[in-house]
Amino acid sequence: MNLPIKPPNGQNSDTPRRRDSVYMTLLVFLIGVIITSGLLAAASYALLILVGILVNPYARLVAIPLLMVFFITTLAASMGRGKLKPINDLVHAMRAVSQGDFSVRVDCEDVSGDMGRLVSSFNDMASELGGLELFRKDFINNFSHEFKTPIVSIKGFARQLERPDLTEDQRREYLDIIISESDRLANMSGNVLLLSKLESQNIVTDKTVYRLDEQLRKCILLMEKQWTAKALELDVELDEIEFKGNEEMVQHVWVNLLGNAIKFSPEGGALTVRLKRQGSWAVASVKDAGPGMDDATRRRVFEKFYQGDTTHSAEGNGLGLSLVKRIVDLCQGSVEVDSAPGEGATFTVRLPLGSRE
Repeated sequence: MNLPIKPPNGQNSDTPRRRDSVYMTLLVFLIGVIITSGLLAAASYALLILVGILVNPYARLVAIPLLMVFFITTLAASMGRGKLKPINDLVHAMRAVSQGDFSVRVDCEDVSGDMGRLVSSFNDMASELGGLELFRKDFINNFSHEFKTPIVSIKGFARQLERPDLTEDQRREYLDIIISESDRLANMSGNVLLLSKLESQNIVTDKTVYRLDEQLRKCILLMEKQWTAKALELDVELDEIEFKGNEEMVQHVWVNLLGNAIKFSPEGGALTVRLKRQGSWAVASVKDAGPGMDDATRRRVFEKFYQGDTTHSAEGNGLGLSLVKRIVDLCQGSVEVDSAPGEGATFTVRLPLGSRE
């Protein structure tokens, strides 16, 4: 939901022309009001002289300016209600937005031309800002909740360690829980910082040419402890593919996808990893034999802090797949998930081969 900021000479180069058109409309309106007011003032002045009301020369001297002011004010007020209503509504709406009310909208049904496009653009902007504000509040709520859980756990078990009647086994168990929750907190902090950095980044830097298949093998070996602990059966087929990109950044994609697959795989289950060349694309897939997910979960699986299966919430923080999505987007690729309840999940990543600046 980022708001694009376009340069004056970019795709939005017609903005100055639209602004000039609005100014021209206002200028024509003001000139029309002044000319009409002058004619009405002159006619009224002549009529007052004819009926003998303006006899005093001093009264005649000030009559024209006073009549002009009267007619300009009256005409501007009456005509402005119709002609300038969209501008007045827009000003009030902009003031409301500046005070944090992003629900305000300006009625543009009866407004056409450049003013209609201006009002429509404002409504689109207010809608985008409202979406960003909702996302910000949701992010803060989820973020505070996810951080609070391990902190409360660490605090509770640290207090338990003060008990003098604890056995050595209990003390070791509580210490293991504290260490695990501390690791979870550190991992969450690192993921939040990395995601914030990536979301403010628009291009990939530090690109090198390296073997994508070798990187995947290293990531599988890196996580050997996790998949051997579950006695998972690995089925790996990797084509030899050279890829130009940020090696450290892309590694986060494989680590998160493999970690996710291991987490949801049952004991003794199968884990399938594929890397194929399809034309000018490298296509990698990671498939697990876990519980799978329904359509509602599949649609939201890449959202920050979203965890469809709460039974594994203690093992993650809902940020891994958001990182995967952002990194793949920066690489100008795509990531998809194919899953159904009881049929596991397959995450497929497509990365472009060759230079795509």
